[in-house]
Amino acid sequence: MFGRKKDEPSAQDQVDQLAADAAVKGPGKGAPTPKRKEQEAARKRPLVPTDRKASKEAERIAVQDQRQKMRQALDTGDEKYLPLRDKGPQKRFARDYVDARFSLGEYLMFGALLFVVISFIIPSGSDVLSYILIGFWVMFLAVFADVFILSRKLRKGLTQKFGDVERGTVWYGSMRSLQFRRLRLPKPQVQRGQYPA
Repeated sequence: MFGRKKDEPSAQDQVDQLAADAAVKGPGKGAPTPKRKEQEAARKRPLVPTDRKASKEAERIAVQDQRQKMRQALDTGDEKYLPLRDKGPQKRFARDYVDARFSLGEYLMFGALLFVVISFIIPSGSDVLSYILIGFWVMFLAVFADVFILSRKLRKGLTQKFGDVERGTVWYGSMRSLQFRRLRLPKPQVQRGQYPA
């Protein structure tokens, strides 16, 4: 009732058939091994191209094209052509987080420049200059505190979103906060107050 069909081939018959097929086909890969001379000739390329001028021109055009794509990526934020230091989702999050907030560090350079100009105008023994110097140091400490708070919040946001924070990402965001917003590269892709989710 539950037996094998009589016309079904047995396992031994299948093994015998495979052995017979292999004997007919013969050992090997089915094609002759190329001679060593032929393989070496196929791999050989001249170290110096025959037409150096055309080769140099083609290389110059390729480099120029790559630079143009990178420049556009710095304007648009396109990940594909960004420099290596700006690539990755964590760096993008850090950029968007920094660009969304107001940072005191943006104006530190202007304060330093103003201090240098005033120090040339006002005589060195004046009391006014000492007050300006104290004001500059107060501004510097305020910027330091702002960057410290930013780095703590940025690390917390990165940990919540990605779990593990890549090395250097918090420093990357902190240094970006010290640049004037309009001069930042890659250019800001978010408005102030538009924090990343």
